Amino acid sequence: MVRSTSPGSLDTAGQGEQNAELRTRTRVRTAVAELGPVPAARIAELLGLTGAAVRRHLDAMVAEGVLESRDPNPAQRRGRGRPAREYVVSSAGHDALPSGYDDLALSALTYLAEQQGPGAVADFAGRRFAVLEEQLALTVGAAGTVQERVAVLAAALAGQGYAPSVRPVAEGTPAEGTQLCQGHCPVRRVAEAFPELCEAERRSFERILGTRVQRLATLAHGDHVCTTYVPHEPPGRARGGHHPVQHDQENVPAIGTDPTAENQTPTEGRRP
Repeated sequence: MVRSTSPGSLDTAGQGEQNAELRTRTRVRTAVAELGPVPAARIAELLGLTGAAVRRHLDAMVAEGVLESRDPNPAQRRGRGRPAREYVVSSAGHDALPSGYDDLALSALTYLAEQQGPGAVADFAGRRFAVLEEQLALTVGAAGTVQERVAVLAAALAGQGYAPSVRPVAEGTPAEGTQLCQGHCPVRRVAEAFPELCEAERRSFERILGTRVQRLATLAHGDHVCTTYVPHEPPGRARGGHHPVQHDQENVPAIGTDPTAENQTPTEGRRP
């Protein structure tokens, strides 16, 4: 006896497959946002997918303009043969991700700047990040090393939609540190118009981590990821608890410029 299959059951099965494809594509896009620039093989390894499946989704999102593919940094190439291409989220892709209250915030901050002057915008930006500082004060205070403190900060940023990732850089050199990358910024459009938000965030990171940090790249500046370099403390130096950092803007590299050659700070994330 042959059982007939109703059209309704076929539609349900097809819808299930479509939903599964959408979930997989979302996972791939999220991995690119968090880890980019990243090759397809790395995404396949992390997500437990085949390389062919990942490349199919990557190619589709590149065709849609959601992602961009590029050759890897020459300094990071290893071995022989043609290097695998790497993927990052495009500007259009960032616009498709959750963007918060862009239009309302732009209007409100523009009005504030017109009525009260640029200083009022800077004050607002500082107060916005003060909330994050209060939330993390106890948790970060209990962390010991710089790496642990950055990890706590990254976890908090993840909950706010910043798609962060943390990686060690310049290991075994005087410039050894931790690189905090934010693959998405929910207020990117607002920060493009009001860079005071980026500067307030950098200062907040310094107060949260209790050490000076260097902002190497920002999405608002046109880079594909926000990159913050956090130097490690010298061996044997006691942290001495959470403490404020004295700011000296003259010694902080401007966005889009190279750090000093002596420090050899990595500049991953900066748009050439």
